[in-house]
Amino acid sequence: MSRMRNHRGQRTYVAVTWCLLIVVAACPAVAAEPLAPERMANVDQLINQAIARAEIPGAVLLVGRGDNIVYEKAYGNRSVRPTTRPMTVDTVFDLASLSKSVGCAPSVMLLAERGKLILTDPVAKHIPAFAANGKEAITIAQLLLHQGGLIADNAMADYQDGPAAALMKICALKPSKEPGKSFVYSDVGYIVLGELVRAVDGRGLDRFAREEIFVPAGMTETLYCPGPELAARSAPTQMRQGHWMQGEVHDPRAYALGGAAGHAGVFSTARDLSRFCRMILAGGVIDGKRVLAEATVREMTRARSLPDGTAWRTYGFDVDTGYSSCRGERFEARKTFGHTGFTGTMFWLDPEHDCYFILLTNSVHPDGKGKTIQLRKAVATDVGEALLGAK
Repeated sequence: MSRMRNHRGQRTYVAVTWCLLIVVAACPAVAAEPLAPERMANVDQLINQAIARAEIPGAVLLVGRGDNIVYEKAYGNRSVRPTTRPMTVDTVFDLASLSKSVGCAPSVMLLAERGKLILTDPVAKHIPAFAANGKEAITIAQLLLHQGGLIADNAMADYQDGPAAALMKICALKPSKEPGKSFVYSDVGYIVLGELVRAVDGRGLDRFAREEIFVPAGMTETLYCPGPELAARSAPTQMRQGHWMQGEVHDPRAYALGGAAGHAGVFSTARDLSRFCRMILAGGVIDGKRVLAEATVREMTRARSLPDGTAWRTYGFDVDTGYSSCRGERFEARKTFGHTGFTGTMFWLDPEHDCYFILLTNSVHPDGKGKTIQLRKAVATDVGEALLGAK
């Protein structure tokens, strides 16, 4: 009898061991030792000081190298109104304009990879109404690079009659600049790109990105318009129409378009974003599964500028523009790339050194008066020093 119990115990031990191995294999490793402790201690201090100054309520920082997470930490609070709740590493954030990099641009690039469109196509080839008022020659590539000559944002009054009418008013806009000659960071351009996905594929951007990018990449907590479970774990932003926006997109134009648009609307966690970063840095592969072709990632992440050599962007990422101070002093200009979001989110990737960092805050909570510009730069500098060494 005792012998039988021993055998059962051995079998149970083996089974549990294999289950643990499977779980560990499915997750990126977290470094046992802190990354450059003196640098990361300074990062902790920078973030905690920003919280003390009420510039942000809290934050999640994740730093990765290759397939390893080398630093991961939550700071402060997820909410301070109407109740105080602590920040946790699995907090879901409204990514704001990181949606351009994570949702819209990869979807457009995948359609190009599949031969459904060519990036040099005029947008009007796929959305004929877009040709109105001198926009017939604006290309998909120009919109991806914010070189399409479109205004940054159109009036909220254009959205009061519903999504279909709003999109028709966008198609009727006149260019504010000559296409291909200037850089104007344009949410309008990415709203058009989001609609392009629907026009070419038939699925809305929210469904296409989830089925073709997020799920294949194992980003199980990344989506537009999160349901009740993820919304409950979301960091709130501000009040709208008498209620707190929690799991509800902050951007007013994305909200008016139903919660999902090319420029905003994706919600995610730091861990899920780390999978996206790993996939991009690995040339489109994550955990042995290919999401994008290597050539597609190479094309998507190649830095391009205006003809005068200014305003460097990739198809979906910032590189070296007036918005790039968030990369700090250590990540090299024109060799690294990333993006920021209005709600207080950012990430930055360094393909040469196979590393990245993600800093997520809900700085617009509770009253829209938060500040992140200096914090992002300082954190990026110290994280860069920790990853790459002092200059």
